[in-house]
Amino acid sequence: MMTCSRLPYRPDIHPRSIALQCSRRLFLWGALLAFIAVIFLQAHEVLAAEINLPGLRFHFDDPESPRQISGVLQIVFLLTIMSLAPAVLVLMTSFTRIAVVLAFLRQALGTQGAPPNQVIIGLSLFLTLFIMQPVWNRIHQEALVPYQKHELSGEEFVKRGLQPIKEFMLKQTRKPDLAFFVSLAQQEKPQNAESLPLTTVIPAFVISELKTAFQIGFLLYLPFIILDMVVSSILLSMGMMMLPPVMISMPFKLMLFVLVDGWSLLVASLVKSFR
Repeated sequence: MMTCSRLPYRPDIHPRSIALQCSRRLFLWGALLAFIAVIFLQAHEVLAAEINLPGLRFHFDDPESPRQISGVLQIVFLLTIMSLAPAVLVLMTSFTRIAVVLAFLRQALGTQGAPPNQVIIGLSLFLTLFIMQPVWNRIHQEALVPYQKHELSGEEFVKRGLQPIKEFMLKQTRKPDLAFFVSLAQQEKPQNAESLPLTTVIPAFVISELKTAFQIGFLLYLPFIILDMVVSSILLSMGMMMLPPVMISMPFKLMLFVLVDGWSLLVASLVKSFR
């Protein structure tokens, strides 16, 4: 707490101003302490009071209140899951590999902002929907339809809905990555990969996807690097050392990529890499 004795001494300020500032500060601290005291004294009344919300009414002394609060917490949990849906889409599907590879392609071409980020994210999203369509169909048939018919409970619905996604991730995850995260978690060696929890499968899947995306990016860079080296050698032999090689090589990169139908080849390779 800041007291009057801790106020810095300044000879250019009148003592009456210092006293006024001190009294004002003491008054604020006193009001704050009084407010905290009132909060503590009225705590038991707050716990015994009713909470009235639109369509909801709680009384902490009511035996049914824990069940009502549990229902509200389930709604809050569902809203939290919905807010985390983008992260789930990025980390548990093919989106990561596709987006990273397209970003490497843009850097290899040297086009800077073309295609823009919106186009890369949009193309990655629709390719993800295309690749994950069999998984979505399984979730719809095995989990969503029975749940809508009231044949499954909420927990069983979540369990069945996550099973196809987990199988997809395990199919794309390298075994050394799974073993690495199992050792980090200090868990007992599982009987099979299907018995691993999602907290272990998801980071292993993401690491595997990044590793695969970097390998594809390396292969994408090779022909463009060779083209840059050829252009640089020609410019040096002609004595044009002040001319940036990137300015000359970029049109040839674009022409080469278009002539070999690079977009179709790249998209086909990405889709087949998940089969």
